[in-house]
Amino acid sequence: MTSLLYLIPAMLLLGGLGLAGFLWALKSGQYDDMEGNASRILYDDDDKPLPPEEKI
Repeated sequence: MTSLLYLIPAMLLLGGLGLAGFLWALKSGQYDDMEGNASRILYDDDDKPLPPEEKI
């Protein structure tokens, strides 16, 4: 029974950390564009890179 005195506060602390991490992800825009990243892999970027500029 005394183990519950340690487990309940630990559970509340871990739950609070998980909730804080989720709210931080929402606030920082992690879930804003769910479709854009999924379809971006399908685009074929065959553009050749520009040549480096010559320094004089």
